[in-house]
Amino acid sequence: MTENKRFALVGNPNSGKTSTFNLLTGSNQYVGNWPGVTVERKSGKYVKDKSIVIQDLPGIYSLSPFTPEENVTRDYLLSDDYDVVINLVDATNIERNLYLTTQLIEIGKPVVIALNMTDLLVKQNIFIDTEKLSYSLGVPVVNISALKNQGIETLVAQSQKATAPQVQVHYDERFEASLTELSNVTHVTNRFELIKVFENDEKIIERVALSAKQAEEVSEIIAIAEDIFLDDRQSIVVNERYQYLTTLADMVESRTQGVRLNVSDKIDQFVTSRRFGLPFFLFVMWAVYYVSIQTIGTMGTDFVNEKLFGEIVPHYAQNLLDFLNIAPIGQSLILDGIIAGVGAVLGFVPQIFVLFICLGILEDSGYMSRVAFVMDRIFRRFGLSGKSFIPMLIATGCGIPGVMASRTIENERDRRITIMVTTFMPCSAKLPIIALVAGSLFPNNSLIAPSAYFVGIFTIVISGIMLKKTKLLGGSVTPFIMELPNYHMPKWSNVLRYALDKGLSFIKRAGTIILAMTILLWFLTTFNFRMQVVDTERSILAGIGRVIMPIFAPLGWTSWQATVSTFTGLLAKETLVSTMGVLYHAKGGAALNTAMQSNFTALSAYTLLLFNLLCAPCFAAIGAIYREMGTAKWTGIAVGFQCGIAYVISFIVYQIGRTIATGHVNISTVLAILSLLPACYFVFRKPVYQAPKLSESVIV
Repeated sequence: MTENKRFALVGNPNSGKTSTFNLLTGSNQYVGNWPGVTVERKSGKYVKDKSIVIQDLPGIYSLSPFTPEENVTRDYLLSDDYDVVINLVDATNIERNLYLTTQLIEIGKPVVIALNMTDLLVKQNIFIDTEKLSYSLGVPVVNISALKNQGIETLVAQSQKATAPQVQVHYDERFEASLTELSNVTHVTNRFELIKVFENDEKIIERVALSAKQAEEVSEIIAIAEDIFLDDRQSIVVNERYQYLTTLADMVESRTQGVRLNVSDKIDQFVTSRRFGLPFFLFVMWAVYYVSIQTIGTMGTDFVNEKLFGEIVPHYAQNLLDFLNIAPIGQSLILDGIIAGVGAVLGFVPQIFVLFICLGILEDSGYMSRVAFVMDRIFRRFGLSGKSFIPMLIATGCGIPGVMASRTIENERDRRITIMVTTFMPCSAKLPIIALVAGSLFPNNSLIAPSAYFVGIFTIVISGIMLKKTKLLGGSVTPFIMELPNYHMPKWSNVLRYALDKGLSFIKRAGTIILAMTILLWFLTTFNFRMQVVDTERSILAGIGRVIMPIFAPLGWTSWQATVSTFTGLLAKETLVSTMGVLYHAKGGAALNTAMQSNFTALSAYTLLLFNLLCAPCFAAIGAIYREMGTAKWTGIAVGFQCGIAYVISFIVYQIGRTIATGHVNISTVLAILSLLPACYFVFRKPVYQAPKLSESVIV
């Protein structure tokens, strides 16, 4: 039996690791243009040789851990659980990328450099002498393009025959002398461990088990080196590496013309500018929702709702049930329960598919990573970091990976804030609610659907300000360093895979959780407490709904159906739509729209949207919050905060909106205005913790 060969994919964020992993393994891992998309190592087998196992590791800039994902990568690389390191290097920025390469070479394991994005070098008038680079570092260098699937087989072939590095990276003679002395004192010959001991890396020092005498001698050597270099130990190592890499880059890299702005730079002058960056982003998101909710996506949804589940499926189902002589109660279960409930949700699949086609294009082209930079300017003014916006962008697909992506935030307080506010973003499960409200009560208003996205961001900013000023969660702002990839034409296979994954995930929930919920709802709306068949208004669910309805009456909801639907939405947000389909006996989207128009005003429908957009997410996302928070206490705080924010905002919007529309002021109006006062206090008060002022985000 052939022994497995184990390859570890390592590189800087945005160097193309996950794209390369997908090509090697045939996997469908999500490819993102921001750090932290891979927060855990993923494993797969090479499609052309199952004896080769590939590990996709989180992106890191160095083996000196700073963030949780860097710890994952570093711990794996310090183990002996792999045979070869495939180091993905961005060919357009080799000096910064090769910093990690020098550390990987020093570990002593076989290394192969995959020089990625080489297809962009010609456009930027850059030439890299790979033979010189390979000779200088003592490791093979292979030109590849993960985007265009070039050089992958050559990379695997080189990796299979790779051996330990043949050349040792040499630094300044004074620093080399210090390493020699360390080697003599500690008897450690591994160069990587020597440098880490010099840096005072506790993990390495523990591993090499220095005696008290050795530790004292090491301290003396480092003190002498610091006196010579007039710098601290970590800065010495960093400077030495970059001095070496600057010399190396000058030797292997040349430009046929002088430095000039490429197309990406010229576009960024507009889309990331202080004046136009935010307005352009708002326009883009309006266009995305307009296309998916009110134009192209609606064409498909109208057909599925009105024709497929409104006429075709019920007609043939009725004929089949009559032919099989199914009892009326059984027919009611299938027609009024399953078809009405599941059909009400599946009708929105076309809009979801179009939405994620649009978002996939923005992501794969490189634009969405610019959004994080643009939003960092806004977030930083209020004590948050653009790094917190990355999980929020991911949460537009699903809140669960969005919450998990908070692991990339090294500041524990910022991480908790991010977890608490990330699910305010409208995920795919909330899209049917947005589409239902926009389509039924605001069919000609193109601002309602995108307003859900902007309300989510606004709530994140406001609640982030409030939380950042508390004693529990206050603190300094997390630095945000992010590489902006070059713009390129989207790869349609990536875009379609992304959209199909979201659509199929939605359909899967409709066939499992929502199906089970609609059956339960049908039972609760068909029988009373004596187990007698009754009409919906005298059912078990109607009785329960009327008890809790007064809690939500101040939000403008005058039907118990709205209250019950909101509670079922905790299981899965899209269940709200299926619940309404069952409760209003709506067969098809047109019938459900009519029911909405009969039971809601435009204002109360919008507060229904607001509350369900902002309140606690589904049970699965709450479970993710619990796993990331680590305690039931903080999970309870997060869920309570989300529900409280949702109720207060919905209450204020409805009561003030009603007063403006009717001109009538009552006690609820006064309470709504008074509710604004504590909110303003928490927003504008001085923070309990006064953080030092930090510079803005850095893009590279």
